[in-house]
Amino acid sequence: MVVTDPTGRVTLVNACARVLLPEVTVGAPLRQCAVAALARAVAGGTPTFTAEHHGRHLSGRYQQLSDGRSAWYVRDVTGEQAGADALRAEQARTIFLAEADHRLGLSLHHGRTLAEAVTLPVPHLADAAIVVHQPVVSGTGEPGWLRYTRDDDAPVSGPLATLPPTAVPGLVRALHGEPGRVDRRTTTEPAGLVALLPATFGRPGALLTVPMPGAGAVAGVLVVVRRADRPGFTDRDTDLVHRFASRAGAALATAELYGQQAHLARVLHRSLLPPTLPRLAGVELAGGYRAAGDGLRIGGDFYEVLPTGPGGVFALGDVSGRGVEAAVLTGQVRQSLRTLRLVEQRPRALLHLLNRALFDAPDAARRSRFTTLLLGEMRTTTGGGLLLRIAGGGHPAPLVARADGTIDRVPVGGMPVGAFATARFAETGIRLAPGDLLLAYTDGMTEARGGPDGTDRYGGRRLRRALASGAGLPPEALVDHLLHRFDGWLGGQAHDDIAMLAIRPASRTG
Repeated sequence: MVVTDPTGRVTLVNACARVLLPEVTVGAPLRQCAVAALARAVAGGTPTFTAEHHGRHLSGRYQQLSDGRSAWYVRDVTGEQAGADALRAEQARTIFLAEADHRLGLSLHHGRTLAEAVTLPVPHLADAAIVVHQPVVSGTGEPGWLRYTRDDDAPVSGPLATLPPTAVPGLVRALHGEPGRVDRRTTTEPAGLVALLPATFGRPGALLTVPMPGAGAVAGVLVVVRRADRPGFTDRDTDLVHRFASRAGAALATAELYGQQAHLARVLHRSLLPPTLPRLAGVELAGGYRAAGDGLRIGGDFYEVLPTGPGGVFALGDVSGRGVEAAVLTGQVRQSLRTLRLVEQRPRALLHLLNRALFDAPDAARRSRFTTLLLGEMRTTTGGGLLLRIAGGGHPAPLVARADGTIDRVPVGGMPVGAFATARFAETGIRLAPGDLLLAYTDGMTEARGGPDGTDRYGGRRLRRALASGAGLPPEALVDHLLHRFDGWLGGQAHDDIAMLAIRPASRTG
């Protein structure tokens, strides 16, 4: 406590004040004391002051006493200030790590994850950050480096060949997953590191080189650099950098694995999508396909047309189930057909071979799967028509739209393929004259429900009316017409997989 008389001269300095404010002496004007913050408060009539004095944080409060005297109560708040600073620092670390978790977790794209990993440390951890990345999963990018500083508008990248391992202290060890290098006050300027930084950065000071652990391997190395005029890294700073590097490494490893899986999924997806139909002499073809509304655009309904010497083999089927599992079996059926038709083109004989191939598959879980199938052979005739032999494996009967506008049903019958080792299949023959068209379809269309109340079944009668209304259209236009009519009736309702195949003799002028 410091007490002054009505004239402002010090009359009392207690023992604690003599320790905290040794410059304040009895008899001297308080407004002229050597403690600048206290002198300003007295001169300006301010009731409080704070100051850092002789390494201590002080807080003072003014109090008016009797007889015109005044008193200043001064407290040493160094401990409180340190605690508050530590709390703010810890809060800042927590906020930083939470933001890092949020931003690193938002992207599964390897390039965007790298960009987040190199931009997040600036300026919270350092004035510059460099990420040296070496993808451990093939197909997820080339190894290289990214740099980001306060002077960069966006991360700057380069190939690993432009960054010799000795250019950055501790880089070789960190690439092998060993503990990172700690240079709190770098006295030298590695030429390779200086070359990586922009000219406006100035002299580099403290740096840390920290491995970024991934899934069983090092995903990369994080290098954080502070300017020479900034304090070095404390133990708590070093711990924070390591914690961030671990999060960034995990995010990079996840992005790499996701990239590999996405690449694999794209390859498989392309192989499972309906094929581009071949061109066959004397034949016009068109296919239509709609997967159930799962976003994958793959499912259990399919069509296939395979050229043979004198004509072609066509197939349209419906694998039990839906989604990825059904699509996998669809791929097996299609691949088996492509192989088996090299040795057999007769439809019913080909169905028997396919049934045996599917039923004898080693996958026990596949025994609960089967497919209905229409399998046909088509040959052109001398009069410009088509002669079709169609074998049935428990599939809905195809329809024939005649040139005179009539719609015929072609019953085939048979048993599903892959369900019974002794399955029986039926076969029939039809002739398509010029202007006639055969439509094969799956029951996903006829069994779909829609209409005004969403519960009406589409049914075969509605399909035949839609086919009759498109009589005379080329196959591709007819398929589009049928799908358009179906979509309008469906009204956005969910449906099963749908596939259709239209075949007609080529027009003489086409």
